[in-house]
Amino acid sequence: MKICVVGATGLVGSEMVRVLEEHDLGPHEFFPVASQRSIGLPVMYRGKGHPVIGMQEAVDKKTQIAIFSAGAKTSREWAPVFAAAGTTVIDNSSAWRKEKDIPLIVPEINAGILKPTDRIIANPNCSTIQMVLVLAPLHRKYRIRRVVVSTYQSVTGSGAKGYIQLENERKGIETPLFFPHHIDLNVIPEAGDFAGEDYTTEEIKLDFETRKIIGDDSIRVTATAVRVPVYGGHSEAVNIEFEQPFEVAEVRELLSKEKGIIVQDDPSRSVYPMPRNARGSDEVFVGRIRRDHTIANGLNLWIVSDNLRKGAATNAVQIAEYLVEKGLVV
Repeated sequence: MKICVVGATGLVGSEMVRVLEEHDLGPHEFFPVASQRSIGLPVMYRGKGHPVIGMQEAVDKKTQIAIFSAGAKTSREWAPVFAAAGTTVIDNSSAWRKEKDIPLIVPEINAGILKPTDRIIANPNCSTIQMVLVLAPLHRKYRIRRVVVSTYQSVTGSGAKGYIQLENERKGIETPLFFPHHIDLNVIPEAGDFAGEDYTTEEIKLDFETRKIIGDDSIRVTATAVRVPVYGGHSEAVNIEFEQPFEVAEVRELLSKEKGIIVQDDPSRSVYPMPRNARGSDEVFVGRIRRDHTIANGLNLWIVSDNLRKGAATNAVQIAEYLVEKGLVV
């Protein structure tokens, strides 16, 4: 089998290479793919340097799987080209997520909908992945009516330029602003670009993608996305209104049994999820589980995950694992 990572030299692409190393997809050839200026540069993979190749050369390799992390514009142009050559593309950008016939996948929730004919598969937004992993089992049990979420998103969620701005500000180095304001010692209530009705694209993604992944358009989601001066890990304060009554202890037990979720919830000892502790982990952490007494069947949660891992690279590699395991790629 042949596998390539498109955008292998970028912030998320590099993480995809590392995660791919850690997972067992069976014997395979690996090809790092990047822009023209990176061609020939070595990318280390399983102890060996692999030279970066260009897009057309990667298409000509006829890889079984191509994991894309190269931005929406590149994905729009090249994903159909790879797909036409028989490659299954797992795309981490926003390019295909809203397309009706393109599956949007979190493997623990909806990998079962994948078919051998799905040549382009969308990887959801990082903040959506960690939230829906927790919401899905709760929806199955209690039926969710409404979700109110406020995100506290790491600078790494915006790519290398956001990371560099925070680094330089902390070192006292003058640097062009990538964010609309200074990020160090600050929080910016603007993640993504402003779109319709003054919601940002990050907020809109949380609404649309949640309903598509869980498969229920009746769920109502409203979001406020905030950028915070943290290097790795998104945090979310999530308020849920259910149709059915619940017991908090039952919620804790239910979530603790779910694959990919770790419950950290002991307020008496100040035990709860934090991005500092989640960094480098593939799991989604949930805590501060408590009843909201202002509405019937209301629940508050605090959800944290490494946005570069489960929020991007790990989820994409898990999709690839599922495709291989089920024989959906040949």
